[in-house]
Amino acid sequence: MSDYRSVPVADPAQDRRTAPTQPGSRMARRAAAAAPPPPPDDRPPRGHRGGGGGQGKMRALAWISIGVTSVMVAGSLTAYTVYRDAFGNITQKPVKEDIINPRPPDTGALNVLLVGSDTRAGDGNAKYGQQLARTADAGGKRTDTIILMHISPNRDKAQLISFPRDSMVQIPRCKNETTKQEMPPRRDMINSAYNAGGIACTMSTIETLTGIRINHFVEVDFSGFKKIVDALGGIEICLKSGVNDKASKLVLPPGKSLLNGEKALGYVRLRKYGDGSDIQRIKRQQIFISKVIAKATSNDLLTDPGQLREFVAAAGSSVTMDPELANDTERLIEIALSAKQLTAGGVKLTTVPWGPDPADENRVVWTADAAKLFTAVRTDTEVALPAPSASAKPKVTVKPQQVKVQVLNGTKTVGKAREVADQLTEQGFNVVSVGNYEAADGQSLAKSEIHYARSIDTAPDYADTLAGAVLPKPAPAAGKVPTTNAQAYVPATAAAGAAPKSGPVIQFVVGEDFESVKVTELPDSVKQGTITASQQTNVCT
Repeated sequence: MSDYRSVPVADPAQDRRTAPTQPGSRMARRAAAAAPPPPPDDRPPRGHRGGGGGQGKMRALAWISIGVTSVMVAGSLTAYTVYRDAFGNITQKPVKEDIINPRPPDTGALNVLLVGSDTRAGDGNAKYGQQLARTADAGGKRTDTIILMHISPNRDKAQLISFPRDSMVQIPRCKNETTKQEMPPRRDMINSAYNAGGIACTMSTIETLTGIRINHFVEVDFSGFKKIVDALGGIEICLKSGVNDKASKLVLPPGKSLLNGEKALGYVRLRKYGDGSDIQRIKRQQIFISKVIAKATSNDLLTDPGQLREFVAAAGSSVTMDPELANDTERLIEIALSAKQLTAGGVKLTTVPWGPDPADENRVVWTADAAKLFTAVRTDTEVALPAPSASAKPKVTVKPQQVKVQVLNGTKTVGKAREVADQLTEQGFNVVSVGNYEAADGQSLAKSEIHYARSIDTAPDYADTLAGAVLPKPAPAAGKVPTTNAQAYVPATAAAGAAPKSGPVIQFVVGEDFESVKVTELPDSVKQGTITASQQTNVCT
């Protein structure tokens, strides 16, 4: 797992080791009941700085990808055979064999990578992205948009994570999409992974940077964007003030306007509006796509066979997917049903926390809070548990703030106790001391352990709260272990609240298998870059 974690900085003062889901049958039954059997498979196998031209449009393309995946439910939940030709038009691109780096484990979550491409090889695309055409040949492609759609293992939460296009990151070794020759790793803008290595390199880059397994991808281009909006009959927006922008060729009055595909392209790339910032434009695009999804999954569309057929045809001919997704109707339904939450209260739209690159003011780098965001997504593995029987002993509900913890380093890694103690403190636990644990054989402890005092009846409940916050989850055991070099722990930053005056001290012995503490309390920079569905109810605001 070390391939997907940053290397901690040791603190010698606190540690003596220093120098001196698979889809369930319920979904299958739902798909089977809602649609006839599927037909035979005859289908063919930049960031914070100002820009303009095609760049804004490309970011919106990925937002539209979400709507495209959600609309696939329409044909399946009504009359699949009527729309089989539209489904057959989905372009498929195999990528598994082109991903050459180690991949993160599959946690049961569903993660779909969404990208907007300005490929000029397709019909109707050549007249878009003209600014970028000066730097790429007519058959080339570029993207300024990379968005991750994360659906929780229980399929009860949907989250969108946007990666700033000008992010300077470490690109791993990848195959060149055209020549299949291996390209060495390098530090570069994140969208350069797509330009040379295609979607496979982009997936691998996101996986190595975040530790999140990417299950599928969806690409959509300029022409597809227009067709989808037009097939929906346009999207209504509301503006506080009018627009007369030559760069986007958009003229709109204050108040409500119904945008067709052409005007929608102008709107989503509009920069000279409001404060003119890229962040504000991203928020407008997030609101726009929430309206696309709301309309694509509305009863008005699903009960209008003519418009539905037109929309499904537009969607099917506008996207590229991996074969595993394109050929899996059940999975498309699963994504679509989860995507409907993008118009409900549970959705979150988040931009990765960033700051200016010290080496180039026109580029950005991710802040330390980005790692916390990725951990929160990666550890979203809770599974609903059955209710306890009436005869079972009532379980005491213990919050992290009530749990006092002693962290012991059971490995040979310098500073491990302090590293883990800091992570626990950030999530509200009260770490009282750090130290070391020596195994009988003198070797590193292979698996992390949690221990509690046998004499305290409620201690197992406190231990369970701690175990639920650690990955992988250890099984708490009665009886404490001896410690060496125990020292009082002083957090690097002030704790959120006072330590509990009573309650047992739970021992957490860090083993070699330790991955991370689950992130449930995100930093302010992440919260400020997040839009919830409740904030999207009125575009005028």
